[in-house]
Amino acid sequence: MLKFVKGYMENIDGVATYPMISLLIFFIFFTVLFWWVFTASKEHVKEMSEMPLDSDNQQDENL
Repeated sequence: MLKFVKGYMENIDGVATYPMISLLIFFIFFTVLFWWVFTASKEHVKEMSEMPLDSDNQQDENL
C-alpha cells in the first residue's frame, strides 16, 4: 500500500510544495495563538474561565 502511495505521489508535479505550505500554516497558526495568549486581557481570560460555572448556576435558578 505504501509503495502505491509513494509511486503515485512521485508522479505529481510540485508535490514537494505541499509539505512546505503545511509547515507554514502550522507555524503561523501557533505563532498567532502564542501571541494571543500573551496579549489577552486578564479580565477576558477570567470571564471565559468562569463561564462553565455561571451557566450551571443559571440553569439551577431556572429550574
